[in-house]
Amino acid sequence: MWGESEEVFELLTEKFANIFKKLRSRGKLSEQEVDAVLKDLRMVLLESDVHYRVAKDLVARVRERAVGREVLESVTPGELIIKIMWDEIRKILGGETQELNVSSALPSLVVLVGLQGSGKTTTCGKLGAFLRERGFFPLLVSSDTRRPAAKEQLRVLAEKSRLEFFDPPSARTPLEVVRLSRSYAREKGLDVVVVDTAGRLHVEEDLLQELKDLVTQETLQEILLVLDATTGQEAVKVAQTFREWVNPTGLILTKIDTDARGGAVLSIVAQTGWPVKLVGMGEKVHQIEVFHPERIASRIMGLGDTISLIEKIERTISEEERKKLEKKIEKNDLDLSDFLEELRRVKNLGSLEEIAHMLPGGVRNQFLQVDGEKSMKRVEAIINSMTLEERAHPAIINASRKRRIAQGSGTSVQEVNRLLKQFEDFRKIWKQMKRGKGFSLFGKRPFGWGL
Repeated sequence: MWGESEEVFELLTEKFANIFKKLRSRGKLSEQEVDAVLKDLRMVLLESDVHYRVAKDLVARVRERAVGREVLESVTPGELIIKIMWDEIRKILGGETQELNVSSALPSLVVLVGLQGSGKTTTCGKLGAFLRERGFFPLLVSSDTRRPAAKEQLRVLAEKSRLEFFDPPSARTPLEVVRLSRSYAREKGLDVVVVDTAGRLHVEEDLLQELKDLVTQETLQEILLVLDATTGQEAVKVAQTFREWVNPTGLILTKIDTDARGGAVLSIVAQTGWPVKLVGMGEKVHQIEVFHPERIASRIMGLGDTISLIEKIERTISEEERKKLEKKIEKNDLDLSDFLEELRRVKNLGSLEEIAHMLPGGVRNQFLQVDGEKSMKRVEAIINSMTLEERAHPAIINASRKRRIAQGSGTSVQEVNRLLKQFEDFRKIWKQMKRGKGFSLFGKRPFGWGL
């Protein structure tokens, strides 16, 4: 089983799974049965820290579409209602992906604002690495003229990530810092200046006035409010205060990997009305992602996010390796050596737990029952105890071979059987993902909605 760490939206996805189970168990639905399901949905949302107005509006929109003739008379009304839920959650989350505006001026000025403790400075470093990965040449700058430690933290982050950092010694105000940094970036041929502003433990008017001066006197391509997703409704209050002073152009949500209730994300987006540009998914510098409403909606509902998983893995693999792997997938020639290699590759992306939770619920429960480094070592031991022929052709592994493999790896026959089952799931999953198919929560048949 998985370890003790909480998965993104864990409790919310579990509750959605219970609703879906009820829908699957029924054939045609009456209007009364739809209302009963929607009552459960409303309770799930409220228990998951979704604001009551957001929950009420979502349920009303789902009901309006779900009681139509097309759904109630459908052969599979349950799946149509799930699609409607997914679509409405996607709309709440913004509907479409919003790209960063970093190309209209050189250098583009991107300013991060927020309270201390929201992960703002760490996010500044992550954003620099994110931009560099996409072909930009960023410059990291701290405009906090009061706290030397804030500048030092950003300098260290920049150094670790091999990013440019600038600290104009003569600047006394955030406005002066930005102007001198912009000139420095032009001289050095850098095209994006990422500015970390001062953060406080609570909203202070003098801090906000400094930000307002900066916003009104400089042309900024982005003003991104960094919010801690775990603070729920408090994050909405913080957003409302910043709206009065600087009116951000978008949000970066941090710590959504530790937000077990998940509903806070829905509330924050719905109540601020600002697009979420990026999300922080962990502490490592690469753990920042573009916010895709349709993918986050799928994760919330336990339908997985195989597109993001493919993108993550492809960033770690060379073109030659990718082509080789695709050929093996098409020929259904993936063997246990490939399985082990892929496990090691995804391990470098983050925890295996994080990767597995990007798979749909029904598949995830069968896939890689790993509880950390010890399980990874058991997998390696089992595969290393096989002959080359057994790795290439797992079908030949009979009962006597399983006993030999178990004895050689210090494991049990049950563990060998479990690994072989996981390997078969792995082959099916890779083949489906590479064909661009979505997954049904209920089985192998994919949804047809382009997930």
